[in-house]
Amino acid sequence: MFVAKVTGSLVATQKVDSMRGYKLLVVEPYRLEGKRRKQLEGTGRTFIAVDTIGAGEGEMVLLTQGSSARLTPETKNLPIDAVVIGIVDTVHIEHQCVFNKEDS
Repeated sequence: MFVAKVTGSLVATQKVDSMRGYKLLVVEPYRLEGKRRKQLEGTGRTFIAVDTIGAGEGEMVLLTQGSSARLTPETKNLPIDAVVIGIVDTVHIEHQCVFNKEDS
């Protein structure tokens, strides 16, 4: 699992039948900044994830990728590689809050 920020959405009107009705999000993985380790920072890469919980643009989300993305009841038969499984409220590293949804 990892943390990512929702940066947009994707619409594909032509797709396999099993994917109809699923919201697709553009997400950017985040990591702990290297030197100060006091905040999260974007990695600069993006990919597409299926949203099963109603996340929105600008929110930090919890994702799972690979075969684990197909282990939820909603995604077990879908041809996907990434799924949003939670909306992040806070992240604490070494007894310090590095992300708080209320501050965003």
